[in-house]
Amino acid sequence: MANNRINPLARPFLKWAGGKRQLLEEINTHVPNKINTYYEPFIGAGAVLFNLQAKKAVIGDTNSELINCYHVIKDNLDELIEDLNKHKNEKDYFYSIRELDRTENYNDLSPIIKASRIIYLNKTCYNGLFRVNSQGQFNTPFGKYKNPKIVDEIVLKAVSKYLNNSHVKIQNCDFEECVSAAKKGDFVYFDPPYDPVSDTASFTGYDINGFNKDQQQRLKDVFEELTNNGINCMLSNSKTPFITELYKEYNIINVSATRNINSKASKRGKIEEVLVLNYDPKNTK
Repeated sequence: MANNRINPLARPFLKWAGGKRQLLEEINTHVPNKINTYYEPFIGAGAVLFNLQAKKAVIGDTNSELINCYHVIKDNLDELIEDLNKHKNEKDYFYSIRELDRTENYNDLSPIIKASRIIYLNKTCYNGLFRVNSQGQFNTPFGKYKNPKIVDEIVLKAVSKYLNNSHVKIQNCDFEECVSAAKKGDFVYFDPPYDPVSDTASFTGYDINGFNKDQQQRLKDVFEELTNNGINCMLSNSKTPFITELYKEYNIINVSATRNINSKASKRGKIEEVLVLNYDPKNTK
């Protein structure tokens, strides 16, 4: 989908496990040219959203901390930047900020303070790993970076400008609810937490709810319902026997991606992924 007004400075403002920046060229090859409304119900860091910069979009995620960041960047940018500038790249300070969601008055903090906290922790934690424990508390350790870019003012301003100059609906909700209003002529991109390639490879810790095989099956059911309604859909996932069997009646494209966000350096590197399409991309250009 061509958009001559794309601002290249609008790009992910967070590091994100499974981020799609390196696969954008491949994804672009298969995106329909004409899209009425773009839907992305697992928005994450928004690499595909910011790459397309659709004039009408509906984005969502079950991670309330993440969705709060999008709202604050859109509505309270100056206050957010002001608060981000207060943070320090120091270990003791990092843990004092990380501990805030263990306190009784955490819910009393303003959305601006919460967004500033998440962006700060993401920029300074180990390997940029956004991870929460079973209580929904951020639990990634300090990253010990010499000079992390805590305040990326240029990117934040570009993201805010896009969110304000386009019709982007931001929702904190389940993926099924997020796409419930989609209709023919719209385009849905699903980038769920991936099916683990081994019993020890699972990373679903970005959200307290997790994402197991039952959820993958439910997602496939939604994918099928949208297909039956004539809505173009694309889905990313890991290339596992479970996923390839689940979507075997659809157009499966194999892609290779380098994953750098892993607690063990030996586990980083090229992994096999798939793009699943319910349409022939040649017929949408």
